[in-house]
Amino acid sequence: MPGCRLARVWNNDVSEVVGMAEVLLTVGTRKGLFIARRRGGAWEFDDSPYFNAQAIYSVAIDTRGATPRLLAGGDSSHWGPSVFHSDDLGRTWAEPARPAVKFPEDTGTSLERVWQLHAAAAEPDVVYAGTEPAALYRSEDRGESFELVRPLWEHPTRGRWVPGGGGEGLHTVVTDKRDPKSVTVAVSTAGVFRTRDSGVSWEPSNSGVSAVFLPDPNPEFGQCVHKIAQDAAVPDRLYLQNHWGVYRSDDGGGHWTDIGGGLPSTFGFAVASHPHRGDTAYVFPINADADRVPAGHRCRVFRTADAGRSWEPLTAGLPDEDHYGTVLRDALCTDDDDPAGVYFGNRNGELYASADDGDSWQRLASHLPDVLCVRAAVIA
Repeated sequence: MPGCRLARVWNNDVSEVVGMAEVLLTVGTRKGLFIARRRGGAWEFDDSPYFNAQAIYSVAIDTRGATPRLLAGGDSSHWGPSVFHSDDLGRTWAEPARPAVKFPEDTGTSLERVWQLHAAAAEPDVVYAGTEPAALYRSEDRGESFELVRPLWEHPTRGRWVPGGGGEGLHTVVTDKRDPKSVTVAVSTAGVFRTRDSGVSWEPSNSGVSAVFLPDPNPEFGQCVHKIAQDAAVPDRLYLQNHWGVYRSDDGGGHWTDIGGGLPSTFGFAVASHPHRGDTAYVFPINADADRVPAGHRCRVFRTADAGRSWEPLTAGLPDEDHYGTVLRDALCTDDDDPAGVYFGNRNGELYASADDGDSWQRLASHLPDVLCVRAAVIA
């Protein structure tokens, strides 16, 4: 793979990790999708990127069925945006005969890109897609066709939603394994919206989240939410990375509490939660909205193990010199292994992985194209 450096082995003593589960790691970049597999402790990358020269903004690894399905939201400068799926772990891909995600003609709108693909927690065949312009789509056939969720598209506040610096995108979808009618989404820069009736009605859910860039810093909606993650042990507990501010909700988004104390900066894009351990989440702080590089020019993931009451930097194995690789909102993730794998990629084209909850790190790749999203899962 010209121009890229890909690591093949987790560490120098593979015998220490021979019993590790097989993990599939997908890396969406500005110029294609890279796939790696960890078997017996060693990482192996597929020979070449898929969707060459396409930007891959979203990936989902759906392990709910007997056969895992991969979904990818691509954006070709020639063919436009589309959603592809693979039922052989990424070796081959299919595209629906008709566009999977398309705005109805009466909306007078065209699709810019698919920012998010999310397999619903409580409905085996349901997949949600979040798009730009900001809209939510629902699929009942595992992502082969989608329908616009009109009540959110037609929400009374919509005419006052303002695009963020990266556009007006619905970039986060959170579902509840206890209740299929419950869906939470985040939009830049409209904020958090919730439904408890399968999308028939939606309410803004931004109480406590500050919008420092607006004349009224505490509006009902209009916050620039960058990402939300759900706690593994307490589904009503959510973690939120805002445009300035890190927050936690203990009531499913009804109210948010500032938990940014102890971080070197509360600006950032990404947040992820531990797949099994409650009260545990990860962020990657950025200096400032006007200085979008790692906080203090240091490559550091910060972890909380007490729901945001305190934070610790995780640096073992990460570069200790000045660093300028920004991690975007979907470029930090965990897998479902135990101990958890934690992964992130940056705009420098570097990819890092941890097999021990973030305690230590290994660089898997460098000189990749701009990393847009990272997703991983244990494959049985």
